[in-house]
Amino acid sequence: MMPEALAHIVDDDEAIRDALAWLLRSRGVPSRAWASAEDFLRAYSPGMQGCLVLDIRMQGMSGPELFDRLLELGCALPTIFLTGHGDVPQAVSAIKKGAFDFIEKPFNDNELADRVIDAMRINGKHCSQAASIATIESRLNSLTQREREVMERVLAGKFNKVIADELNIAMRTVEVHRARVFEKMAVRSAVELAQLLASAGMKPDQGS
Repeated sequence: MMPEALAHIVDDDEAIRDALAWLLRSRGVPSRAWASAEDFLRAYSPGMQGCLVLDIRMQGMSGPELFDRLLELGCALPTIFLTGHGDVPQAVSAIKKGAFDFIEKPFNDNELADRVIDAMRINGKHCSQAASIATIESRLNSLTQREREVMERVLAGKFNKVIADELNIAMRTVEVHRARVFEKMAVRSAVELAQLLASAGMKPDQGS
């Protein structure tokens, strides 16, 4: 099962955490609150989905410090920084590193909720694409070496007889391999197969 997408609120001010959780709940956005950057970092896993609403100034590890650590870990959660007026330069620096947005305090409730929803939607799309690519890679990896050789030639537009001659096998064997390739890749034609690989930005020789 896919993990639930959550807006992870990281702020050391309990009143702000509660207010943000209530705001997002009123817009139908599930969330989880964290009292410190350290707490979130200890619980972080690469499978987390949703987004991160992160205060810049906190006791202990700051928001930018947590953001840098998450970048090192390959975290793909879109991050929205909450900033005071004097924190804007730090927020702009984070944007250049890949943060999703920053919103100054006191923030407009609807503006913040809208940006969280945007971030959640974008993350969901990316996760869906990643899952699709992983599925295609798995299918490719299920092919035998001979099936790959046949697939590459089918995608090159070669006739079964030509493939049989090149691989020094019977044409009937080519037909069997071709059918197995289509079955394993869950397609009905060479055109569908080419479109499937192109949609994932893959070439037929990719995969291990």
